[in-house]
Amino acid sequence: MTLNDAVLEKEYTIKNVDTGGDEEIKSFLFSLGCYSGEGITVVDKHRNLVVSIKDARYNIDPELAGAIEVQAV
Repeated sequence: MTLNDAVLEKEYTIKNVDTGGDEEIKSFLFSLGCYSGEGITVVDKHRNLVVSIKDARYNIDPELAGAIEVQAV
């Protein structure tokens, strides 16, 4: 399942980040701490998603969220 399908306030583990070979986007997500094995929580969902990674919050769009595969903890 992707981050777009995540339930609010539930912790997930990032399983994979599939950017379709776009290394710039993959590098950007990695710089946020978004990589395989890291914990992530969706804090808010409206037009974009607000996620918590390593006690920091980021606003990401649904396209980026669709590249992040997660599994429940």
